[in-house]
Amino acid sequence: MMNSDEIISIYESVASITEQMLSAARNSDWENMAALESRCANHVRTLEKSEPRSALTSEMRERKFTIIQKILADDREIRNITEPWMAQLSSLINNTSTERKLSMTYGRNQAG
Repeated sequence: MMNSDEIISIYESVASITEQMLSAARNSDWENMAALESRCANHVRTLEKSEPRSALTSEMRERKFTIIQKILADDREIRNITEPWMAQLSSLINNTSTERKLSMTYGRNQAG
């Protein structure tokens, strides 16, 4: 079981990683962002498995709260960057799929 300092350290690592993810998103460095996302998920799993449910000191709770607020703010900004890109990618994929279906359907009719 982890102690309070170890828990806060992992939260700080998550905050650092989400900050790096935000930078990667701003630079359209999707490969790096995916790698960072994987690292972040590993830390979150560690917290889920190991974080004790006992009460933290008020100072530690405030620190944890501040860190979580930063993580959420970075996450929100990452989503603001990636969601339009993902929508555009989805539209492109759907258009390509539609074009392929049309080609298969009407291309056969033209060949015959």
